[in-house]
Amino acid sequence: MVLKVIMLILFFGVMVGVGVYCRRHATDVNGFVLGGRSVGPWLTAFAYGTSYFSAVIFIGYAGQFGWKFGIASTWIGIGNALIGSLLAWVVLGRRTRIMTQHLNSATMPEFFGKRFNSRGLKIGSSIIVFVFLIPYTASLYNGLSRLFEMAFGIPYVWCIVAMSVLTGIYVIAGGYMATAINDFIQGIIMLIGIVAVIAAVLNTQGGFMAALDGLAKVTDESVSSTPGVFNSFFGPDPLGLLGVVILTSLGTWGLPQMVQKFYAIKHERDIKKGTVISTCFAIVVAGGCYFLGGFGRLFDVDVAANGFDAIIPEMLSGLPDLLIAVVVILVLSASMSTLSSLVIASSSTLTIDLIKDNIIKKMSEKKEVLIIRIFIVVFIAISAIIAVYQYQSKDEAVKYIAQLMGISWGALAGAFLAPFLYGLYWKKTTKLACWVSFVFGAGIMLLNMFFRSSFPVLLQSPINCGAFAMLAGLIIVPVISLLSPKPDKKLVDDAFACYDKKVQAAQKNSLD
Repeated sequence: MVLKVIMLILFFGVMVGVGVYCRRHATDVNGFVLGGRSVGPWLTAFAYGTSYFSAVIFIGYAGQFGWKFGIASTWIGIGNALIGSLLAWVVLGRRTRIMTQHLNSATMPEFFGKRFNSRGLKIGSSIIVFVFLIPYTASLYNGLSRLFEMAFGIPYVWCIVAMSVLTGIYVIAGGYMATAINDFIQGIIMLIGIVAVIAAVLNTQGGFMAALDGLAKVTDESVSSTPGVFNSFFGPDPLGLLGVVILTSLGTWGLPQMVQKFYAIKHERDIKKGTVISTCFAIVVAGGCYFLGGFGRLFDVDVAANGFDAIIPEMLSGLPDLLIAVVVILVLSASMSTLSSLVIASSSTLTIDLIKDNIIKKMSEKKEVLIIRIFIVVFIAISAIIAVYQYQSKDEAVKYIAQLMGISWGALAGAFLAPFLYGLYWKKTTKLACWVSFVFGAGIMLLNMFFRSSFPVLLQSPINCGAFAMLAGLIIVPVISLLSPKPDKKLVDDAFACYDKKVQAAQKNSLD
């Protein structure tokens, strides 16, 4: 216990120290929200990766989908690396950085407002961001609480209070730069921790081959009558597996807290380095988490009584104290990095896109930063309260972490992915198409939450419903754009003019 406490105190001390150190970068909105658009490849890539993977992945998704799909759940981590990281950087990285700087937009709603010259789009998207980031944030607390209870016996409420206060301190003090530096430190911990944990857990089962052999002998008639299905290539439910891959991989393309990382990139070379670093990080962390979760059925877990979120903690409960301490710091790192990213995205969106020029007509730079900091406190408090309710709720719709996150990801990515992607690449994208995508993406997830039993069987899962919303948006936006009046040519040409700007390049980067 002394060892665990000492490691926690050191961890918290470093996080708060970084926040205090970065105060000088957080004096204006550009510095507080984007780090002055001067963040290097390592910080940006780790900020992207640590915002992507949290306790939701490690405790919730890895446990639930490892139990459902067996070793095939590793495909989810591979999809996260190739689609959610590699392809996202290649397709979105450069264009997002160029156009958002050209339009002088610091948030995703501000991008919609300026790209389509629509105050309504800006306000509407900011409301969607605030509403649907809250359940995602609440799920972070839940995953962490289960691990803290196992390791320390600390009541759930105190876990929430400690995590909320400490994250709030360094984010409020240092803004995005403090978050990016802490994300880098936390990312290193995650990389080392996940490798150590996988090795230790498999060792308790006699090693990798023995664990794989044990998994082949597991049977569950309620899932599949096929022998050895849990160590097969695609598992017992390939379609369900594909839905999870789509939601958790393609979904990052439409999440404000993820896309906003591209806004802050400093140099062209940083995009190339960041792409490689982010992809490698995702392979180790996401691939490792789901790979570990795939062996969950080898452990004595009463899922019916304790839920899927108890699987990973049970797998870890027999590890030595030192490794338990490492796991706690690992999951704490993953959760706090994601939480800091979410609160900056939500509070900056509310201030810049909703309060400024709408409720408060004239707002100085200093006042803007102050209001962002106030909303960080508000956002953390609301999500913490919801986390307590969610933990105590008997409603199966919100009982498990994966469902809670699925609702959030599905609504945000379903609403924003297609309009943002087409807005960067296609001049014919219209304002009406954006509105239809917003309403459809957010609307279908709300309907799924309240009227789930009325949906087709395949779409009753919020995971599958979220994946459907994203894919449907990719069809809805071009169809509605072609059927609606053409956008103003001057507005579109001005937005896309940034791509045609002539720049000089070193000959080692370009022969011409």
